[in-house]
Amino acid sequence: MRASRRAAMRMLAAGGLATALPVAATAEAAAQADLVMVIRHGEKAAHSGPPFGVTADGRQDGSSLNPRGWSRAGALVGLFTGVGAGLRAPTAIYAAAPTADGKRHRMAQTVSPLAARLGLRVNTTYTKGEEAELVAEVARLTGTTLICWEHGEIPLIGQLLGPVSPAPPTRWSGDRFDQVWLFTRTGTGWGFTQRVQALLDGDLPRT
Repeated sequence: MRASRRAAMRMLAAGGLATALPVAATAEAAAQADLVMVIRHGEKAAHSGPPFGVTADGRQDGSSLNPRGWSRAGALVGLFTGVGAGLRAPTAIYAAAPTADGKRHRMAQTVSPLAARLGLRVNTTYTKGEEAELVAEVARLTGTTLICWEHGEIPLIGQLLGPVSPAPPTRWSGDRFDQVWLFTRTGTGWGFTQRVQALLDGDLPRT
């Protein structure tokens, strides 16, 4: 009887260990899963009058970030190199390329300070309208990828990734510059969450 009890206890102990290991392994796998983070560029020039867009050296330029946008770009360095909230330091950074006439610098400007801190090159191979090509490349990458894009096409990036659960919003609000969309690779597709950057005054958890 005692021998049988000892055998049963050993079996229970083995069973407990067997159930504990997959949980730990799952947590570790989730921490290392491929992650795609998508943000919009920082704040831009008003349609008329101030705030004006300015280049990095202070020249007025309607295609560049405004002063608040530059403040956001600098603050993103701490956001993506710190710890917490499910964010990670990217191992690859993509931004929409400027147009042929030299406009739309805002995406690259937004992530340039972060790229400089991490010693990465901002990949501007693709531009607005080439989201399918962008997603096809990013989906093949491992690690953590950050994409900075035009807000109107960001929902399309989520759709092109494939199965995403829960489904991301179908629209990025035109007055929001403070969100991060997170796509974490799963066994069958991607999991989706979002968070507010909470970097500048007015960055609030609005829906």
